[in-house]
Order: sequence, then structure tokens, then C-alpha cells
Amino acid sequence: MLDLDREYTISEVAEFTGYPPHVLRYYEKEFQLEIPRNESNHRSYTYREIELFQYIRSLQDKGFSNKQIKLIIKSPEILLDANDETALTLFQSMEDLDTVQLAKEISLNLQEEFIEGLTKIINSNYENSAQIIEELKDEIIALREELTSKERDVLICENAKLKMKFKEKSYEVAELKEKVKRLEHNDGFFKRILKKKK
Repeated sequence: MLDLDREYTISEVAEFTGYPPHVLRYYEKEFQLEIPRNESNHRSYTYREIELFQYIRSLQDKGFSNKQIKLIIKSPEILLDANDETALTLFQSMEDLDTVQLAKEISLNLQEEFIEGLTKIINSNYENSAQIIEELKDEIIALREELTSKERDVLICENAKLKMKFKEKSYEVAELKEKVKRLEHNDGFFKRILKKKK
């Protein structure tokens, strides 16, 4: 169990997470993580950083690419207001990430930003508002399409994993059937031999 007040070395974090130290350093750059340093300028990990690496591992196990993981890690700051309680509760427990719920939250925030922007435009400059409204609509559509594409990528990854598991199980079932046939054949062979001896 992690001590909340203790600072850990990179080798200790490697034991907790299963990532070798060079991978931890690589992920620090890859995901733009801010790892604290001690007086000697050595990395000094707390339970927060360890939990973050464990979370990255769980996302990788679910089939997310590094690019998608980086987006998920950085999303609360980019997509939601830092003071928004919904953002805090949504991203406190990222292990059970619900992509549909995430998409709804993003869509809702985009819609609110769109309405706010639209109101400002109408109030400040009525003549140019029609053209700017169309541009904003196009931008919203593009953002939603990008979000849908990312969701589709996640679903494709999950689907591929399930297909692989299904194939593995099919092979296992086929092997078991073959073993049962061999056992039945051998069993019949021994029965015939025993009958002849009697």
C-alpha cells in the first residue's frame, strides 16, 4: 500500500507500476508529466504520480494509444472549466472511463461555449453575425466529427481485442474436442482388448 506522505525513487516506482525506469522517463516526456524533483534534482515521486502511471497502464490495457491517453490526461484542463465540479468528479476516477459520458460532457460544454459566443457576437456586431455564426457552426461540427472519430477508434480497438479473445477460445475448444475424441478412441481400444482377453 502506498504511503501518502512518502516520496519514492524511480526504481521503487518501477516496482509498483511494472514499467522500467527508462520507460517512466520516456512517458514523462511523452505525456508531458510534471514529475517533482528533490534538492539533488532527482525525480521524487508521490502517490499521485504512481497512481497516474497505474492509470496510464490501465488505459493501455484497454487498447488506448499514447495519443489518446495524452488527450484523456490533458482533457480536463482543455475541455472543462477547472472550477467545474462535474469535471472534478468525472476525472477523479478515470479507471472506469465511460467514453459515451465523456462525449456527452464535451458536447454539452461545446454547446454552452457556442451559445455564449453567439450571444456576444449578436450583441456586439449584428451585421457580421450571420457569417460568424456559420463559421462557429462549422467549427462545432468539425469538433463533434473529431470526437466521433476518436470514439470509433476506441470501439474498433475494443472490438479487435474481443475478436482475438474469441479466436483464442475457439482454438481452445477445438483442442479440447480433439482430446476428448482421442480419449474416447483410446477408451474403446482398451475395452476391445479387455474383451478379447476374457
